[in-house]
Amino acid sequence: MVVLIAFLANVLVAVAKTVAAMITSSASMTAEAAHSWADAGNEIFLLIADRRGARPKDERHPLGFGRRAFVWSLVAAFGIFTAGAIVSIMHGIQQLASDEPVENPGIAYTVLGIAFLLEAISFVQAFRRSKRLARERESTTWDFVLKTSDTTLRAVFFEDGAALIGLAIAGASIAVHQLTGVAAWDAWGSILVGMLLAVVALILIGRNMAFLVGATVSNAEWRSVGTALLGMSDIERITYLHIEYVGPHRLFIVAEVDLAGDEAEHAVARRLRDVERTIEQHDVVEKIVLSLSVADEVSLEFGAGRR
Repeated sequence: MVVLIAFLANVLVAVAKTVAAMITSSASMTAEAAHSWADAGNEIFLLIADRRGARPKDERHPLGFGRRAFVWSLVAAFGIFTAGAIVSIMHGIQQLASDEPVENPGIAYTVLGIAFLLEAISFVQAFRRSKRLARERESTTWDFVLKTSDTTLRAVFFEDGAALIGLAIAGASIAVHQLTGVAAWDAWGSILVGMLLAVVALILIGRNMAFLVGATVSNAEWRSVGTALLGMSDIERITYLHIEYVGPHRLFIVAEVDLAGDEAEHAVARRLRDVERTIEQHDVVEKIVLSLSVADEVSLEFGAGRR
């Protein structure tokens, strides 16, 4: 729902900015139009990411298809960089030597104001959801957005936040151009919008690459999973625990455990399989692999300290 709201908002805003850019001949408005069209196109990639990443696992993909969400989100981030950042910066550089005035600035301000309202509605939706989820995980909203495996939520949060800042830059650039009569201010607005988009794109590219190569969960999440496993009646202790993301909110867990009791080998093997199947019924667990601990291995502790 967050992605769909962002997509509809960006399409409406992109159309309005394009018309305004043609009427006003403003470099900043042209950059903002490119920004919105890039965002609208990226929302399509994010919708694909959600759809493709949710496919159930099969024999050839035992860890599921969750990483496809990171791939498509990575493509969307490159779209921001190329269609948004590079186009805006290049257009601004080309307009630095221009002395053409902004025509009908009232139209530009009206479109920017409407765009700000629409982008704010979309951003508030993403912010509220991020704040709620961060509170549930006892984290700050900023840390949650940066580290969450929900790649589409992070993309919408950053894109809409950048859109609001970009609109403020565009409006200020046009205003200074009007006050000073120096057209270069409008061109610099386009360049600054492009630089802003480049920073956002690089952040999103970096986070998606991190998850694609195998990002592990945070210390707090690691302790939470370990505590939950020890809370099972079949597991007496844990000597090894590895958890990594294989998709948004999808975990792959490998653990060495000591089962309660002292049964024969064939009975222990079946109990391990039963415990694995029980754990995999949890919504966020894609796959878990359990093996037996060696008797002299040190048991892991899941207190407040680091692992």
